[in-house]
Amino acid sequence: MKITDVVSHVLQYDLPHELGYSQQFYTRRTAHLVEVQTDEGPVGWGECFGPGNVALANKAIVEKVIRPMVVGRDPVDREVIWHDVYNALRDHGQKGMPIQALSGVDIALWDLTGKIAGLPLCKLVGGQVRERIPVYGYGMMLRREDPASLASRFKNEATAIKDAGFVAAKMKVGLGARDDVRLVQAVRDGVGDVFRFMVDANHCYTVADALYVGRALDSMGAYWFEEPVAPEDLDGYRELRAKLDTSIAGGEAEFTRWGWRRLFDGRCLDIAQPEVCALGGVSEYLKVVAAAHTHFVPVVNHVWGSAVAVAANLHLLAALPPLPGGLHPTEPMLEFDTTHNLFRDELLEEPLDIAGQVARTDGYAGVPAGPGLGIVPDRGFIARYRIE
Repeated sequence: MKITDVVSHVLQYDLPHELGYSQQFYTRRTAHLVEVQTDEGPVGWGECFGPGNVALANKAIVEKVIRPMVVGRDPVDREVIWHDVYNALRDHGQKGMPIQALSGVDIALWDLTGKIAGLPLCKLVGGQVRERIPVYGYGMMLRREDPASLASRFKNEATAIKDAGFVAAKMKVGLGARDDVRLVQAVRDGVGDVFRFMVDANHCYTVADALYVGRALDSMGAYWFEEPVAPEDLDGYRELRAKLDTSIAGGEAEFTRWGWRRLFDGRCLDIAQPEVCALGGVSEYLKVVAAAHTHFVPVVNHVWGSAVAVAANLHLLAALPPLPGGLHPTEPMLEFDTTHNLFRDELLEEPLDIAGQVARTDGYAGVPAGPGLGIVPDRGFIARYRIE
């Protein structure tokens, strides 16, 4: 079997209302799917992390740079292809968009390999540790409204996420340290005293402001504090981890085993959050997980994208060994964006229906059945929302 083509599908639609986080507001949802075609019929599907114009830039890298390097090759040669592409692009980008583009191609090659072998991805990468994955609900995005109104909305949304059956909830912050503490208090009030909740800053704080917010999180029992400072500020991560009781999470903006090595060697994280659609695909994700385990750092994947990304992460989380183990290990959770996302809910011929599964099972989702990712995208849907 040989690869005959690599095609990018950039999908986009207008959201019902504007959403935001600490770095920007956005009005459109974007997804960048990668399709690897073969001469014998089977195709593989992957996804590249990156919204809006970033997706268009990644599309150019996929089709103009990576495609000529892989057409004609055996799709099962995933590691060979990965290193050939990385070595060719090393002088032009060891992080960022070239690696995001490579990620989508690599995920598609793993999907193809699973179809060729007749095995689901979770079996292909080592075996299925768990049949179902606990799911946390991610919402409470920023909007252009006064802090008091936003706090009231966050409280109600947090309650709704809990009532929907999710095992935990995650919120955004980014108004400024003092107003953010008020948002956090509203979420704690909304979910009650014992329900797990997490706070995602998207690296908006200085260390001083992160300490101010983090001490409030300590007093309110937050489960983790995500990306409190810039991803480049490893000293800041170390200082926060040393001074706060709340677990420090991060890593979604880090790439490849070499970037992650600095985070682990520096003892920067309590919880690692690799993003498989960005860091280099499944091939590189497995190496990052191995490195995390050598440092005894638990892994909870970062997930943001379409049903392709969700399916890939369900398989990877199903195969993730417990750390450190025992009779009652802490289970990794699937991150589920509860905001409006047609590319997650309507992309597939047979939708994953994560929210429905959560409601029926008190917070859990199953792994897609079938070889590879176990999903089939609806080509009519893709054609309807494809912009490039």
